[in-house]
Amino acid sequence: MIDLSRARAETPGCADRIHLNNAGASLMTRAVLDAQLDHLRLETRIGGYEAARAAANAFDDVYRSIARLIGASSGEIALVENATTAWNLAFHSIEVREGDVILTTEAEYASNYIAYLMATQRRGARVRVVPSDADGQLDVEALREAIDEHTTLISITHVPTNGGLVNPAEEVGRVARAAGVPFLLDACQSAGQLELDVEQLGCDFLTATGRKYLRGPRGTGFLYVRRTMLDRVTPPLLDLHGAEWVATDRYEPRPDARRYENWEFNHAAVLGLGVAVDEALAWGLPAIEERVTGLGASLRDKLAAAGFTTYDIGRRRCGIVTVAVPGFDAVDSRDRLFERGINVSVTTPQSTRLDAERRDLPDLLRLSPHYFNTEAELDAAVAALGALRS
Repeated sequence: MIDLSRARAETPGCADRIHLNNAGASLMTRAVLDAQLDHLRLETRIGGYEAARAAANAFDDVYRSIARLIGASSGEIALVENATTAWNLAFHSIEVREGDVILTTEAEYASNYIAYLMATQRRGARVRVVPSDADGQLDVEALREAIDEHTTLISITHVPTNGGLVNPAEEVGRVARAAGVPFLLDACQSAGQLELDVEQLGCDFLTATGRKYLRGPRGTGFLYVRRTMLDRVTPPLLDLHGAEWVATDRYEPRPDARRYENWEFNHAAVLGLGVAVDEALAWGLPAIEERVTGLGASLRDKLAAAGFTTYDIGRRRCGIVTVAVPGFDAVDSRDRLFERGINVSVTTPQSTRLDAERRDLPDLLRLSPHYFNTEAELDAAVAALGALRS
């Protein structure tokens, strides 16, 4: 159960704005902010290296907390600066040869698809897009039928940047395991919003950011690598943190997922991420998921009652809600709402081109509530959208 009064009291931003851009960057709590400021003050007083040594145990705790969040072990977690870096480190560590096939989904994110295209141009790989079913989610049976001896990777976005969809990742994981094909899951929008367990998901890699539903600082992210994959893949870059230079002509990668890290990182931000993850664990991901999904459904109902069309798809939906204001540019609508104290974001066809072209989507407003939002705030956002239209 979410104590709404407490959640809002712990979130300074709730006092000034209606924040419905949690799929972009959520509001940090006071404790997350304090963790960063405290470490920065320590660096100021005693020096950066010295502060890092003093906080060594706290950094170890961050790995343990993230592992708890997704049902992994701490040795399977690497801390990196964002989800895109995490995803690319995973993808480019998988050996893809000429003729190999990468299977993905119609709702794939632009940054990921660009990497697939790079693999086709540089390595001669092929990308095969698995069609969606009647509800708009990845068709699991079509995925099963698409796998053959050339399939080298299954890579999907769990929650796309638009459309409210939650792809059936657990079913995909079962198909991948049965076929013995590595499975890379982009959980950038689902971490902190939905309950995740890598054993149930069946993924070999999972990537996420800190700034979205986890409510952590910008410039933080993490990569999960299944322990059994570590001997099968090589990170695309290594430094003296990810590997040891054991002889003049030889190096040895670290035995754990931290081989994907590099030596320098934002220590204060990582400590803030650890606090954010601990707060999510304290609330409980099932309670957060129930609250966020419920607010998303309520917002869709309110928008429909006000005469708006939403563009959300999928058998299972999350807290991301997309809508357009007829006759108004999406960016202009976002800016007008900001002037009224309401934060939303814009999603464009360029971010999910396959899905956007298939559904002929325009630029859309994306409203993404979190557990600290209220029904009254949703009402106010819908009323403000109505005022733009009138």
